[in-house]
Amino acid sequence: MTSKPPARSADPFAGLIDADDLRHRLTALTAATDGDGSDLTVRGHVLNELKAAMRDARIRVEELLFADGGGTLCAQRLSHVQDEILRVIFDFAIHHVYRVKNPSAAERMSIVAVGGYGRGTLAPGSDVDLLFLLPYKQTPWGEQIVEYILYMLWDLGLKVGHATRNIDECLRLARTDMTIRTALLEARHVWGEEPLTDELIERFDKSVVAGSGPEFIAAKLAERDARHTRQGTSRYLVEPNVKEGKGGLRDLNTLFWISKYFYRVRSGSGLVKAGVFSRSDFQRFKKGEDFLWAVRCHLHFLTGRAEERLSFDVQREIAVRLGYTQHPGMKDVERFMKHYFLVAKDVGDLTRIFCAALEEQHAKAPQPLSKLIDRIAARARRRQIQTGSPDFVIDKGRLNTASETVFEKDPVNLIRLFAIADRHAVMLHPEMLKLVRRSLKLITTQVREDPEANRLFLQVLTSRNDPETVLRKMNETGVLGRFVPDFGKVVAMMQFSMYHHYTVDEHLIRSIGVLGEIERGEAGEDHPLSTDIIKTIQNRKVLFVAMFLHDIAKGRPEDHSIAGARIARRLCPRLGLTPSETETVAWLVEHHLDMSTIAQSRDLADRKTIEDFAREVQSVERLKLLLILTVADIRAVGPNVFNGWKGQLLRTLYYECEPVLTGGHSLLPHDMRVEAAKRELAGALGAWSKDELSAYLDRHYPAYWLRVPLERKVADAEMIRAADRAGTGFSSRVVTHAFEGVTEITVLAADHPRLLSTIAGACFVAGANIVDAQIDTTTDGFALDTIYISRELPGDDDEIRRGERVCRLIEKALRGEERLPDSVARKAASRSRVKAFRVETEVLVNNSWSNRYTVLEISCLDRPGLLYDLTRAISGLNLNINSAHIATFGERAVDVFYVTDLTGQKIGNIGRQDAIRERLREAVEGEPAEEPARRRPRRAGVA
Repeated sequence: MTSKPPARSADPFAGLIDADDLRHRLTALTAATDGDGSDLTVRGHVLNELKAAMRDARIRVEELLFADGGGTLCAQRLSHVQDEILRVIFDFAIHHVYRVKNPSAAERMSIVAVGGYGRGTLAPGSDVDLLFLLPYKQTPWGEQIVEYILYMLWDLGLKVGHATRNIDECLRLARTDMTIRTALLEARHVWGEEPLTDELIERFDKSVVAGSGPEFIAAKLAERDARHTRQGTSRYLVEPNVKEGKGGLRDLNTLFWISKYFYRVRSGSGLVKAGVFSRSDFQRFKKGEDFLWAVRCHLHFLTGRAEERLSFDVQREIAVRLGYTQHPGMKDVERFMKHYFLVAKDVGDLTRIFCAALEEQHAKAPQPLSKLIDRIAARARRRQIQTGSPDFVIDKGRLNTASETVFEKDPVNLIRLFAIADRHAVMLHPEMLKLVRRSLKLITTQVREDPEANRLFLQVLTSRNDPETVLRKMNETGVLGRFVPDFGKVVAMMQFSMYHHYTVDEHLIRSIGVLGEIERGEAGEDHPLSTDIIKTIQNRKVLFVAMFLHDIAKGRPEDHSIAGARIARRLCPRLGLTPSETETVAWLVEHHLDMSTIAQSRDLADRKTIEDFAREVQSVERLKLLLILTVADIRAVGPNVFNGWKGQLLRTLYYECEPVLTGGHSLLPHDMRVEAAKRELAGALGAWSKDELSAYLDRHYPAYWLRVPLERKVADAEMIRAADRAGTGFSSRVVTHAFEGVTEITVLAADHPRLLSTIAGACFVAGANIVDAQIDTTTDGFALDTIYISRELPGDDDEIRRGERVCRLIEKALRGEERLPDSVARKAASRSRVKAFRVETEVLVNNSWSNRYTVLEISCLDRPGLLYDLTRAISGLNLNINSAHIATFGERAVDVFYVTDLTGQKIGNIGRQDAIRERLREAVEGEPAEEPARRRPRRAGVA
């Protein structure tokens, strides 16, 4: 934060709304009708006055939020404004609209705020939950008053939750409906007959709450668990729900509901008196609540609606509104979100402390049989664990300290407890967790350098049981960040990117969990190669340590891979790794992105790609480790990030590289390999006549024979022969690849510079996402383009029909029946969420990545129609595209094209390279391409 907020006013509600003046103004509107405000014209004027008063008050509340930063105070101010508006409407209704000179006992009413509004807090877009409380049954007068108030509130643009009941009805419903019971728990008198509200609260306390604590607690905790399941079980999701998400306001509300219900306290400070929270815990509660309310109020003010999700679109603006600034290596938005996740972590700590107190006071319903069995098992486990360490025991089925001084006596116990918990698969007692948090300062440099502490930590990290769960508990208690300070720097750190779903620390811990799944064989269906080769690696320790460290240098000004390798070289010896193991870990950390990058954005059929990668990897053991690390890393980024296509690319790269590293790859001379491929196809096309076969074998250039697998060569041959006989000049084929998660579309058409861009445009208009493309030309002027699109439908038949629809659109576009530029523009008009992000456009023109082609790599902000615009620009530059490789990482697109000039040569001229960069930058910005100068000649016979 940039500056200290100014001191808050003695009366936080001063100057927000003058209710008495507003009443006078409304009364003045009835002067012409002798005080009668029922006229519709008068009602319209009344509504305008109320709107102006509420608008001005809200503007003032937002100004004060910027001035003093008080989130809870902002919510209380909005609630105060709502109270005053309600009171004014009620008074106007009974004095000027539905006047009763001598009201009967039944013609009384109390307006009661319930739910969140009952707590005296409202966000700008919150629902206003009201109970119109009656002494007896509803009367015509009561109905009219309620109707007038509700319609006025609705016309003010408010969302109102409401019920009209008498006290007996409230109590009867509260006994059977937990939602109503919770709402009444927060009941607060707003206006009208206060004795009615007092009677409701008193009778609710005696006849509903008394004796039902365990039932209410169980229901609220079950509600919370169901809500976390809906919103995402991690409090470290990078687009959190401020209200409903894990670690959000609703979790704090749940604590408060339970405390009011079970401990019968009316305020948070009552929890300190009840001994549930220490004063410092309560301060954390208040600070967390204040921060979350500030975020939520800013979010509603900014979006103009009840938006609860802190999406990427608004995070940067909220950070600016809250006063965060950029620091080296961390954007303002990343600093803000780190604070957010630290608060969410605090909410989790407070929840654990609270639940421990409930457990100690036997709030939960007893289960005699299970408790008896648990005591018997606990005695056995206690003897077992005490044998290993006298400082720890099993208490009620959970690991606990034998005394309050075990950490002071031996600080290494702060690490040892997690090793014991992992070894015996036991939960940690909340009382011990509280003691751990209070003892964090004992983890000093001396403890970090202690050989036993490091041995125990390595034992947890490389455990074959469930290292993910134990490491997460270490992180939540603060031990992990204290013991490994470099890890502490990435705790709660988010990356402002659509690609990453979790904070950095959560991603690292999840990646260890994925590694464990692969090792246990639980991921064999999705990752067959990784599951097989992990059994053959020589040293699993280096794999787990590298996994733990691969992103540990995120948030620094320099490249996190290089900085991470430096941290690995410093940390691994401390953990007890040998110099050889340390070097392997450092290499894996430094190169942990290489295999993913090359697999997704290079031509794996290009020999130089494989040779360059093999030169970097150097050994089969490193190749195995890097593959497994890459798979686990992508899997831990978030759900559905890893898919079958990425898995196939990684497997292809592995299988191509392995024989080069083992020396088993003997390369036949070029001509001999081409002839062998032709003979292989001839054997597969035995039913063809000799003349037909001979003519066909001369139609392809050498590159085709060396790159395309036999199965596809056979299918291509049959398709081309059928097209020749039909004389259509166009043919297409759709093949599904369920495991890889892609659908292959092959198009045969007259060669044309714009062919690939036409295919790309048609796919975009049809909603098909291209992930890869291979382009081949024939000696007689045709092009054979094979593209791979992401699979959308589960059934092969449905997916084939979808592919055929794409093919028909491609054909229409090639025949001029579909105006692609117009169609693409219409489709792209629905802008995507990436507008919240900034990605610097980078265009590389590289002649060293391939022996035969110039490689164009465009890294930029992804957007609708990008591939179509890039391929049009490339064809406008009179370049032949040999292959295209499309990868997206959240909001960032990396599109790679292997190209030559029209004579089949690389682009060596520096001036022309500069022109290509400039034109492709323009294409990224969406500027239209010029028409190509001339038709592309047939490709020279290179391979």
